[in-house]
Amino acid sequence: MSSFETVQYCPVCSGTIFSSYVSCKDYLVSNQTFEIQSCDACGFRLTNPRPDAASIGQYYKSEEYISHNDSGGGLIGTVYKGVRSYTLRAKLALINSLVEKKGRLLDVGCGTGSFLETCQKDNWQIAGMEPDADARSVAKSKLNVALASSLAEVPQNQYNVITLWHVLEHIAELEKTVARFHQLLDDSGSLLIAVPNSDSYDAQTFGPYWAAFDVPRHLHHFTPETIKRLFEKHSFKLADKKPMVFDSFYISMLSSRYQTGQTDYLQSIRTGLQSNLRARKTGNWSSLIYIFKKA
Repeated sequence: MSSFETVQYCPVCSGTIFSSYVSCKDYLVSNQTFEIQSCDACGFRLTNPRPDAASIGQYYKSEEYISHNDSGGGLIGTVYKGVRSYTLRAKLALINSLVEKKGRLLDVGCGTGSFLETCQKDNWQIAGMEPDADARSVAKSKLNVALASSLAEVPQNQYNVITLWHVLEHIAELEKTVARFHQLLDDSGSLLIAVPNSDSYDAQTFGPYWAAFDVPRHLHHFTPETIKRLFEKHSFKLADKKPMVFDSFYISMLSSRYQTGQTDYLQSIRTGLQSNLRARKTGNWSSLIYIFKKA
């Protein structure tokens, strides 16, 4: 039986008044409907109410939850894993471009360890955190290094690079977490945060069926403006942002399946292309990598 909690104040601006934004169904596990609200003061969007810490784990128990599972996932999962091999190389090239020499890297929410394995082979000193015990076990067997189960367990080193690949939206205690990143990051280091953009064209097109709402696993639903405000509040500055151009297609494939019961590949390609074309003018890509530095 799930227990729920209600968020009383906005983690971005501390506002206390929220309005309904959209109601979404959990298509992956429970088929329950969840409410996404927006802060009246700053527009930040969050799942509210949400499962509490003792209950949230049951909403991840699906063979289709790909980041915790190295096998399965059907055709969409196969597409995801094919694209992943390319994006892993692109992520490595990005972090290498941010440093003069390779040093310590922390991947938060490392899943089954694919990104850390890529970095380890490229001579980075790696550390990882993954709360899911099954995914952590798979990652440990790949990497042969100890992995933390929470940020509190992460060794108190000064990391040259900290990465979160589609992880921040899952974290309940946003303010405490961002403050912890400030402690762990080297003064000249880079913090890379990849999250979906709920202001993107594909989000507006699919509405409540947009797969990147992914309630209740996604507790927070960022936009370029709200994530910038959150990190500025905790003494970070936005140094750069990069589009994740494949996300619009993958998210559109899932969204079309949620909307009609089967994947419309033609519509997904069309929507993904349209989303990327519009984003070239607006900056509202389906997902973005934000690169933060200490202010």
